Amino acid sequence: MLRVEVHDSANVSSIRVEGRLTKENSEHLRMLATRGNAETKLVVDLTDLLFVDAEGEDVLSWFKRLGAEFVAETSYSLDVCERLHLPLARKRLSRSNGQGHRADGDSPRR
Repeated sequence: MLRVEVHDSANVSSIRVEGRLTKENSEHLRMLATRGNAETKLVVDLTDLLFVDAEGEDVLSWFKRLGAEFVAETSYSLDVCERLHLPLARKRLSRSNGQGHRADGDSPRR
C-alpha cells in the first residue's frame, strides 16, 4: 500500500511517500508530481518509504532529472538515495513542542 501527501506553497512543492512504491502505483505518483507548478522547488520525502521496486526506482530517478531534492531519515530511504544517486535536501531548523532544534541533533544558538 502507498500513501502520498502533496503540499504546495509559493516556493516549494513537497511530496511525502509512505509505504511501498511499486509498479502498480508508480505512474500515479508521477502524475501527482506533474500537477504542481514547474517553477517551484520539488522536495520528495522518502523517510517512510518501506519498499521500492524497479519501476518505483525509475520514477524516483525521473524526479531527480526534474531537479528534485530528497529527504531520507531512515537507513532504507538513505540506501535508496545512495543507490540511485538522489540528491538529499539540506536539513533545516525545525520546531518541536515549542522548542527549536536542529535536525542533526545540535542545539540552536541563543
